[in-house]
Amino acid sequence: MSTEKHAATFAPPAVNADGKRDLIGLDRGELEALMAEVGEPKFRARQLWHWLYHRGERDFAQMHNLSKEFRQRLGEKFYVGRPGIAVDLASKDGTHKWLLELRDGQKVEAVHIPEEDRGTLCVSSQVGCTLTCKFCHTGTQRLVRNLAADEIVGQVMMARDHLGEWPSPKDGRMLSNIVMMGMGEPLYNFENVAKALKIVMDGEGIAISKRRITLSTAGVVPLIERCGAELGVNLAVSLHAVNDELRDQIVPINKKYPIRELMAALRNYPGLNNARRITFEYVMLKGVNDSKADAHALVKLIKGIPAKVNLIPFNPWPGAPFERSTPGAIRDFSDIVFDAGYSSPVRTPRGEDIMAACGQLKSDSVKQRRSARDREAAA
Repeated sequence: MSTEKHAATFAPPAVNADGKRDLIGLDRGELEALMAEVGEPKFRARQLWHWLYHRGERDFAQMHNLSKEFRQRLGEKFYVGRPGIAVDLASKDGTHKWLLELRDGQKVEAVHIPEEDRGTLCVSSQVGCTLTCKFCHTGTQRLVRNLAADEIVGQVMMARDHLGEWPSPKDGRMLSNIVMMGMGEPLYNFENVAKALKIVMDGEGIAISKRRITLSTAGVVPLIERCGAELGVNLAVSLHAVNDELRDQIVPINKKYPIRELMAALRNYPGLNNARRITFEYVMLKGVNDSKADAHALVKLIKGIPAKVNLIPFNPWPGAPFERSTPGAIRDFSDIVFDAGYSSPVRTPRGEDIMAACGQLKSDSVKQRRSARDREAAA
């Protein structure tokens, strides 16, 4: 499937039921153009940027350095949006998961994972996913559409609302890191993801550094270089197998972009060095990819690439065809990779009790649509 076909899966216009346009998701240039359309000087865009993205303000009436007349006109034509929260779940380990409702009724999930020294928000880029990775619950939900930039930025702003982190704090943030590891393949929605992340990284707004943003891909080779050149964020690669035969089965995108092509693209990732390593994600599947031989093959495969390997114990979901590797197998695998000179931490599963762990995200949009059809049929 080409990137062009994925790009054709559009989000609906950012207009509410009253015909007002959402200001969230507009970049600086678009905000300036919009101010010109309504007869306002260019500096108004910078003032609005501050209120929208630095202070997180949603009420035009509270934007005190704007004239009362201008605030009134803003309220007549525009609004400041957020995704709706359909379900709000808190795990016993502090992880928080939101099922978010978008303007067309579709749903995606976002997860906040608090730690002692940071707080990471896992952000979705698509409703559903096209990749059908066999170990991933999201992959069992067909791709519905790409998220627009406002829907991606909106996940970050919604989490900031929940955490009470407005204005944007400089230090001690509970939301300090972003990982594009939620629902969907970010590189199959590159234009919207890139626009959203540039807004998030802007130093006068949400101001999360590119050093604290990681984009995860299953290996959309043609867009890897562009990601590094235009965004400069950290790159994580969902590898999960060390040969094409197995990866074709469990990560089907490998049939289009096999391991050899993927590794060549990664070796040329812009800005790659020992201080900015590629993270290889490797889910540990019992009896499938977790042998000592697999570990040695992995070390050989990534040789020469500044990298670390995140070992992810498989997180089960209803109907999953795999089991988690044993603690002993995971430990032996990690030791082999570590002894070869690569950091190989084992990711601690978080939020399993609310299906918020890696590979468990799946919105209930499909189930709800099916239930609605069943009700209509019964009627």
